[in-house]
Amino acid sequence: MPDRFSAALYRRRTAVLWVSALALVLAAIGSLGVENRLVHGGFSDPDAQSSRAGRLMSEHFPAAGDDLVLLLSGAGTADSPPTASLGRSLGGPRSVDSPAMTSLGTDLTRRAERTPGVRAATSYWTAGRTPSMRSRDGSIALVSLSLRGDEDDQAKTAERLVPDIRRHSEGLTVMAAGPAQVQSEVGKQTAHDLLLAEAIAMPITLVLLLLVFGSAVAAALPLVIALLSVLVSRAVLNALAGIVSISVYSMNSTVALGLGLGIDYSLFILARFREELRGGATVREALGPTVRRAGRTVAFSGLTVALSLSALLVFPQFFLRSFAYGGIVVVLSAAAGAVFVLPALLAVLGHRVDRYDVFARLRGPARRAASGTAVPAAPASGRWYRFAMAVMRRPVLYGGGAVLVLAVLASPFTRASPGLFGDRALPADSQVHRATQLLRTRFDADALRTVPVVVEGVGRDRTRVLEPYALALSEVRDVRRVTTATGTYAAGRRVREPGPAGAASVNGDSALVSVVAAVDQDSPAGTRLVGRLRGVAPPDGGTVSVGGQAAAVKDSTSAIGRAAPAAIGIVVGSSLVLLFLFTGSVLMPVKALVLNTFSLSATFGAMVFVFQEGHLSFLVGSPMHTGTLDATIPILTFCVAFGLSMDYEVFLLSRIRERYLRTGDNTESVAFGLQHTGRIITAAAVLVAVVLFVFAISGVTLLKMLGVGLALAVVLDATLVRAVLVPSFMRLAGRANWWAPGPLRRLHDRVGLREDAGD
Repeated sequence: MPDRFSAALYRRRTAVLWVSALALVLAAIGSLGVENRLVHGGFSDPDAQSSRAGRLMSEHFPAAGDDLVLLLSGAGTADSPPTASLGRSLGGPRSVDSPAMTSLGTDLTRRAERTPGVRAATSYWTAGRTPSMRSRDGSIALVSLSLRGDEDDQAKTAERLVPDIRRHSEGLTVMAAGPAQVQSEVGKQTAHDLLLAEAIAMPITLVLLLLVFGSAVAAALPLVIALLSVLVSRAVLNALAGIVSISVYSMNSTVALGLGLGIDYSLFILARFREELRGGATVREALGPTVRRAGRTVAFSGLTVALSLSALLVFPQFFLRSFAYGGIVVVLSAAAGAVFVLPALLAVLGHRVDRYDVFARLRGPARRAASGTAVPAAPASGRWYRFAMAVMRRPVLYGGGAVLVLAVLASPFTRASPGLFGDRALPADSQVHRATQLLRTRFDADALRTVPVVVEGVGRDRTRVLEPYALALSEVRDVRRVTTATGTYAAGRRVREPGPAGAASVNGDSALVSVVAAVDQDSPAGTRLVGRLRGVAPPDGGTVSVGGQAAAVKDSTSAIGRAAPAAIGIVVGSSLVLLFLFTGSVLMPVKALVLNTFSLSATFGAMVFVFQEGHLSFLVGSPMHTGTLDATIPILTFCVAFGLSMDYEVFLLSRIRERYLRTGDNTESVAFGLQHTGRIITAAAVLVAVVLFVFAISGVTLLKMLGVGLALAVVLDATLVRAVLVPSFMRLAGRANWWAPGPLRRLHDRVGLREDAGD
């Protein structure tokens, strides 16, 4: 950015601030009600076989749907706290077969069926007292509801219906489970967590900024930019929500990124401005190199992070795309605020940016020098300079040690097992989790192990089409039995003639085949079973769609696997191009990709170790673990964390390159760059990590996992990677760090970032 840009900002500083204030007000107005326009779900591929099976079941076999499951008993209350005491109360003296319970349960079923949004309602009493809908001790019975619409419609129906049912169910205890209720409680929990995280993050961040800058004025400026970026992104999301589906989860990540990057970018602008002032420059003179160097670096960084997040747009799940929408807007807003609004504020404040030093009396002259109120010591005497030189004297030892630590942290990732979140993503004391635990422990396990298979093209001769197919399915490993319109089958033979419910398994040209598995659907074995079921040849002239939770996991994982190469290509390709344009080097971009891969692998390994396997989980609030890792989390973490890692890479390289152009000394330039960015990168990383860790207090495991994973990635990148691996690598590479073949060097001279050695 040439000096005329900073000069224009200085001249028009008042106008820039008035426009910014207007934008802030409009963004605040435009963001109103955004939470009400966000939708639930979005974890599945809408074109996958499991999604098709779900739509066919909803259309042709609504009575078999279990979008919402109500657990009814005649004793206790639905609000009893611990699961154990709740189980005892639900196991009260009144049996679900008593006349009173039969009357109450039947009336509730009919009332639920008349509720708007409910397609069909089936209960223990209206389905001929089916044993699978009655607890083993006879104290609880089930009402299974099929709901209309998509996941968001179903969640909103559950949000209306469940409280209404409870209000009008005197004499009954009502608990709710099922996918719609999970989504409903997740929406409430994420909204609560967002408010709590904001209330905690803001004061902690302000205190840390005061510790970094000392000045209350300087500490407040990054929060202003963060607030601006968050409000703008919320307003844009509100507008986008009328065009595309935006996940409820995206708001938490948008606020976290807005706070983190708004503070991050502002720190680098502020640090450079104060450095120039300490060097004796006037306010107008200090603004020039601040905008030209730090501002340009922020712009490059923001573009790099935005392009990394844009890779999420290639995935079919709108849950992942939502993070791209919110993330791209908030990153570009934060960068624009730091490059345009913050310099205008600094132009107005000038030397007053250091006013109200709240820690002045606690610091001696040396500490005041470090905080920016005195002329700093020579670079060679700084801690970061000395540390970098020590690392570069033994680059193999230090670099090899850092790689070994990261490899150990990464090793658990080899044991990663994909899954999708369910009730256990919520806190252990949540209503839906306790209800689902009762389903697991008090009812026939087969009810939760049934895999629905929809066969299209059955025709009139059901027996000829369905029986050979059902027989073949019953012979598949881990299949206990298969039930359809022609009977029940096990181990390759018919074991039961078709019952009264058989006719309900056929609707027109479609038939429902229920496969009862010997393994849980939310386990890796359940996912493998889906693959074997799909390997069975479909009936002649028929089309088969295997559905259920395990099928959704398999399809979602496959969809992510198919799109991942394109996403990784976007992230890697854009980073290579931008870093080449920034540095003019071929090796620097490759080095950045390799080192980022090390830190991300370590992050993934730690996530598996804690969240999948449950080790040290007490450190993050003891979330429930199921032996699986949500399939969307690794790729989401990769895109977000990669962008954040490149953020610090760009800031460090900008100072190293600036020095190298002046001196031509590679080793001294690396130490100089680390000395001038080490403290501020560490402060920025601590602030970003704190914001992310605060958002990890969420009761939703998925958000907790994302917050902890990103915070860990930032910490590893700012410590082992920036402080140890970068100096080690650059010392070993020497002048080759800045090499590029002739054609690429000439290309960089024409289109890349160029600076004179004395600039």
